[in-house]
Amino acid sequence: MKSISTGTTATRENIRDDVDEFARVLVSLGVRAGSKVTIWATNVPQWYLTFWATTKIGAVLVTMNTAYKIHEAEYLLRQSDTHTLVMIDGYRDSNYKEIMQELCPELAEKKPGEALHARRLPFLRNVITVGFRMPGAITWEESFEYASQTPIEEVRRMAAAVDVNDVANMQYTSGTTGFPKGVMLTHYNIVNNGKSIGDGMDLSTADRLMIQVPMFHCFGMVLAMTSTMTHGGTILPIPYFSPKSSLACINNEHVTAFHGVPTMFIAMLEHPDFEKTDFSFMRTGIMAGSPCPISVMRDVVDKMHMPEIVIVYGQTEASPGCTMSRTTDPLEVRVATVGCAFPEVECKIVDPETGEDCPDEVIGEFVARGYNIMKGYYKMPKATAAAIDADGWLHTGDLACRTPEGNYRITGRLKDMIIRGGENIYPKEIEEFIYTHPKVSDVQVIGVPDEAMGEEIMACIILKEGEEMTSEEMKQYVRDHMAKHKVPKYIDFVDSYPMNDAGKIQKFKMREMAVEKLGLQKAAGIVTA
Repeated sequence: MKSISTGTTATRENIRDDVDEFARVLVSLGVRAGSKVTIWATNVPQWYLTFWATTKIGAVLVTMNTAYKIHEAEYLLRQSDTHTLVMIDGYRDSNYKEIMQELCPELAEKKPGEALHARRLPFLRNVITVGFRMPGAITWEESFEYASQTPIEEVRRMAAAVDVNDVANMQYTSGTTGFPKGVMLTHYNIVNNGKSIGDGMDLSTADRLMIQVPMFHCFGMVLAMTSTMTHGGTILPIPYFSPKSSLACINNEHVTAFHGVPTMFIAMLEHPDFEKTDFSFMRTGIMAGSPCPISVMRDVVDKMHMPEIVIVYGQTEASPGCTMSRTTDPLEVRVATVGCAFPEVECKIVDPETGEDCPDEVIGEFVARGYNIMKGYYKMPKATAAAIDADGWLHTGDLACRTPEGNYRITGRLKDMIIRGGENIYPKEIEEFIYTHPKVSDVQVIGVPDEAMGEEIMACIILKEGEEMTSEEMKQYVRDHMAKHKVPKYIDFVDSYPMNDAGKIQKFKMREMAVEKLGLQKAAGIVTA
């Protein structure tokens, strides 16, 4: 591992020794098998050491979104029963130090070596700070003074007692509906999914994978870190995504692979440093999170020298991969589908109403079953039962169909489906068509409330630089090529979309913004004063 932020390089032997040392620290601070250790940080070296040390002794690493503010942080730390928190001082407009001082005023009175007892966070006992000091907390460097209190033999004993089916990690879903849920992933889930992904990318000890996607998400933790580690490759973490930093890393470190959502690839392609970046060592990577226009994928393959780039589909509850395209698949297959099922993972399409299997090319709900499915949602048995049926199938809530060749095509979300006057309309179908207009850079289609039709279609379009277009021009373009009921009633030209910190577009926020912008509160059932 080489940290791009610090310039430090660590061999496997160095990492093992550091992990063992920090594991001794955690045990000395009262962490036991099953204890929750939360990491609230960008992709800094301490993130990785905390992950491996925590999971080695049978404790559970809880990942916290770097964009969280006080309300979300308090909920996660309380709901997860966090015992020890490892944190940096903040990221962008989130000041973690101020947040923790407000949540735990008791920190200011705590003496060194004492366990914390906070009213709002009753399970929290320790706060370890990375790169800064805070009254009542232990700095990362100071924490190693506690290692001597626990012999290495105790760490080895705890490691030997870990079962592959024990929970290793908890990741919190975005909570677009209700409160966020803690997804419990086991050692078996994570290691095997990472191994399958590495196999699919043909990773080896020669590969050098840049990690620019956030580690608090499975994209970074499993698809990047774990897949590389299981194949003996080198990881090159960047604290957070920046096209300039990423291009510099590629140029200087002979990177052979990296992952990203489409917006990351587009930002790199359009950056002034792109033309002077050496991509000759590049080979593969994963694009995931949202659909990618074929023109962008062609640029990635040709201009970034990534002929073996693949697509992975899944969700956190599946740790996260369910399907993956092959490095040998034609480009059209890698853009139009999300590939076929992983080895030892069953995937099928079922009718959302009846639960019956759908034939090929018929849209239904994507469900999956196998070693990769989560153990459940932490302390939420009803939500777990709603997500995983009695036969072990995870119901993803994604609409999809299976092709005769055995690949899967994601068509949208069950809740994204627009029902206009009784007609089921799939946003992705309209998005894919609007993408074909030469003036369009990106498009997202959503349903907005309508008193007469129930819902109407709205297309939010980002035009290419320097292009102009009227709403009527786009409507006519769709009207000329698609059924009348698929023509958007509303066209909104925008500069960007609301996204979560993992780079996923938040359509529920777009809908909320559209209701406000178009004055559709009455149709949405919103009572205004």
